[in-house]
Amino acid sequence: MSHDTSKRTIVSSARKNLKPNEQPMAENRQVVLMRNVRHRMQGNANHANHLREANDDRQINQNYEEDKDDKIDHKIGTKKRIKLAAKAEKKVQREAAEREREERKKREQLLQEERDKQAEKEYVEQLRVEETEKKAREEKEKQEYEEYLKMKEAFSVEEEGYEQENNECENLLQEFLAYIKLNKVLILEDLAAHFGLKTASVVERIQELQANGNLTGVIDDRGKFIYISEDELQAVAKFVRQRGRVSIAELAENSNNLINLTPAKSCSVFVR
Repeated sequence: MSHDTSKRTIVSSARKNLKPNEQPMAENRQVVLMRNVRHRMQGNANHANHLREANDDRQINQNYEEDKDDKIDHKIGTKKRIKLAAKAEKKVQREAAEREREERKKREQLLQEERDKQAEKEYVEQLRVEETEKKAREEKEKQEYEEYLKMKEAFSVEEEGYEQENNECENLLQEFLAYIKLNKVLILEDLAAHFGLKTASVVERIQELQANGNLTGVIDDRGKFIYISEDELQAVAKFVRQRGRVSIAELAENSNNLINLTPAKSCSVFVR
């Protein structure tokens, strides 16, 4: 129902209840009343409009503030998200580094355990080798001592004949030297046959005698040994000093005068 219909209903009801002589006055009052009602209704409408406008303004301001707050919150949220993301990344890196340290520590521990096992194994092996070497050394020393006792016993048995045998060897050596010196020039094979020796043994004995100074001479390329006495060597040295520089041909030409190659008249040597 509209406002005009309501007003007409009120006016009709008022007229029905009035007396005839009261109608003019009542109509005036009705006019005033209607005007007042219109004014009130208009005021109410204006007030409602003002309220709506005020509400709209408040809503606009509220929306503006909310948008502003949202923008500020968005900016703050972006910074916070970046900060949180960086913090999370650092945490991930820290955890990864910690895991890497733990894994490296475990690897090093395993390697150390392997090294310890290897060192212990090598130590045990070294002890075994040392024990084996010790036993072998003791066994060798025992055998050597037993052989020493046997040799000592043998020496005790043969001690009486040793001195006589040694004298015989010395006599044989002197006979060997005397035979060479008397014959001056000897074929090595003949010398070996004379003393019942091998040619190689004769050569070794001559070299030993030359080394210790008991015999002087040369072995030529034809298998002969030429004995040269100390006096003859000094004569050759004097000849070289006097001439200054001597060729081999000149030395060979004068060797017969410097070195006597003729055997002694008596060269009988007793050979056992």
